[in-house]
Amino acid sequence: MTKKITFNELRKIKDSLPDGSIRQLSEEFEVEVETVRNYFGGANYENGKSVGIHMEPGPDGGIVLLDDTAILERAKELI
Repeated sequence: MTKKITFNELRKIKDSLPDGSIRQLSEEFEVEVETVRNYFGGANYENGKSVGIHMEPGPDGGIVLLDDTAILERAKELI
């Protein structure tokens, strides 16, 4: 399922995660830690992979279209 969210909302969710959650998400989804960080707006493609986010300039840091919301939904559960 796809979802539109502002970049600032996405970063707020990431910043609200408890300590260790990025590693937990990476283990649950069997991806590198940097790939989870890239999902939340990071840009380390040397150690992590692209995860189907598309960014467009706009208010609140821009609009982000997520191709798959599984990591986002699990992150919200952890908060």
